[in-house]
This record gives sequence, structure tokens and C-alpha cells, in this order.
Amino acid sequence: MDVLEQIGNTGIVPVVVIENAEDAADAAKALFDGGINLIEITLRTPAGIEAIRNIRKKVPEMLVGAGTVLNLDKCKEAVDAGAQFIVSPGINSEIVRWCIEKQMTVIPGCVTPTEIDTALSFGLKVLKFFPAEVYGGIKGCAALYGPYQSAGIKFIPTGGISNENLSEFADKPYIHAVGGSWICKTNDIKDHKYQTITDNARKAVEILLGFEVAHIGINQDDGEESISLAHVFNNAFNFPIKEGNSSNFVSDAIEITKSNFLGKNGHIAVKTNNIPRAIVFLKRKGIEIDMSTMKLKDDRIISVYLKDEFGGFAVHLLQK
Repeated sequence: MDVLEQIGNTGIVPVVVIENAEDAADAAKALFDGGINLIEITLRTPAGIEAIRNIRKKVPEMLVGAGTVLNLDKCKEAVDAGAQFIVSPGINSEIVRWCIEKQMTVIPGCVTPTEIDTALSFGLKVLKFFPAEVYGGIKGCAALYGPYQSAGIKFIPTGGISNENLSEFADKPYIHAVGGSWICKTNDIKDHKYQTITDNARKAVEILLGFEVAHIGINQDDGEESISLAHVFNNAFNFPIKEGNSSNFVSDAIEITKSNFLGKNGHIAVKTNNIPRAIVFLKRKGIEIDMSTMKLKDDRIISVYLKDEFGGFAVHLLQK
């Protein structure tokens, strides 16, 4: 898995300001324990370079990037310290050229068509959108994505993102990930509140994935049994019946199949903001996915089943 793919699958880039390099590894471990396996260390403080070095040495499972890289000298220094990707607030052609030459992942900041054109001329398609809220937030990203959709660009909006507006970005196909400092705050690091950082990470991941039950499916042998059971629910609860080709729905929450499908008893559909991201999350928990059941629409996964049943029910993910 390459660096950009890993960033996209994680979906959150904690932007972290370190004042004491000795605290960096503990902060990174706290993020990892909360389900986030990457970190962007800004070079706003003298401790930034040493912080990168410490994390690479003590928390090797973390993907470590350098942020606020303003010139080539700092870029080289960060890479020498072990940075695995470079993030700059704007697009610096000197930094970009050097990173491309060294096969180093670089994510420049771009918020105008001219800057996007420049990035595309270098072959870069994943771009930082900073400061996100100042430049229109999700509406700004959507507006810029429109004319560049065919070019395949994606944004990492950073600045003004928090748990309160994270869900606005979570399910958009043009958002590669989101960045921000709200998860791993400088004061929490200084005060060694690592459990707070872990809790913040877990909450952000929960919001980003947005798991919720979509419906429960009940298996029946044929169409006659399916519609008969649908009428039982309708008679009892006055739920409306929606007839379909392969199943009938009673309200939006109960699907009654016209043949025995996956699952001994039926299936449970769970909606999520991003199925590829959810797959990676579940695999980290040891939950396997049956990729042979995957359904695509416009090259995007819209449905896939988990390999094992839960209590006699097959479980499948649905793209919101």
C-alpha cells in the first residue's frame, strides 16, 4: 500500500504541533491506539524535526509526515529525519520537483484553479485544501472539483475541521482525507493527556465512518411467502409495503427476500460513509470481507458482504 492510499484509507490526518520532541512518540502511540495510524508533524517549532525522528524510531507502525514545509532545506531535513510524506501550505515548485525526483510523496496546498493547474502539470492529484473553512469548506471543495473531476483530483481539507463538521466531508468522493489539530492538541500533549488524545481519535474515526443500521433482511423461499410476510407486518404495524423484483420492503427498515440469500436467517445492512475505508477499519479488527460479493457503481464500491455471519445473519456494508 503506497503512502497516498494509506492516507485515504485512514481518512484523517492529525496535524500535530510538538514543543518537546520527547513527547512525540507518546502522542503518536495515543493516536494509534485510537485507530489513526498516521501523523503530520508540523515544522512550526524547532522540535518538529527531532519529533519525526523519535516517532519513526519508537512507533514504527505509524506513517509520519512533515507539515508546514516552506522551503527545500526544511524539506530535505525532514526527509533525512524519516518523514514519509511532505505537506506544504502552498505549492512550492522547488519542493515539488525535488520530491518527485526523490520519489517522495508530496501534498501541496491548492485553493485556486491556477494552483490546481500547476499541481496537475507535475502529475499531482491529491492536494491539501488550506485553510479549508476560510476558502468555503465543503462547498469550496465541491466547486473546484467540478471542472477538474475528469482530472481525478482529490482534496485533503485542513483548517476549521472538527467533530462538529467532520461528517460533511466524510462521504464525498472528492475528499481523500481530512486534516486538523482538534484530535491531538498541543496542550494535551504538554499535559500528557494521552488518553484524551486516544478518545478524541476514536470519536473522530467513529464520525468519519458513520456506521448505522440501514435495514434488516428476512429470508423467504419465494415471492408468495415474501409478500405474505410483508402483509403480516403491514397488518400489525401499518408499515407501508414497497414491492421489488428480488425482495419486498416493509417501511425502509425491513427487507423480505423472495429467495433464500446469504445468511441462515437473513442479513443486516450497515451504512457507512466510505466502504473502502470501512473495509480497512474492519480488517484491522480481524474481520474478513467477502470481496466476491462487491457491487460497483461508477467505479465506486456501493455494497459488499462480510465473510462471516453474525448470529445467523449475513452482514453487508452499504455506501451512503
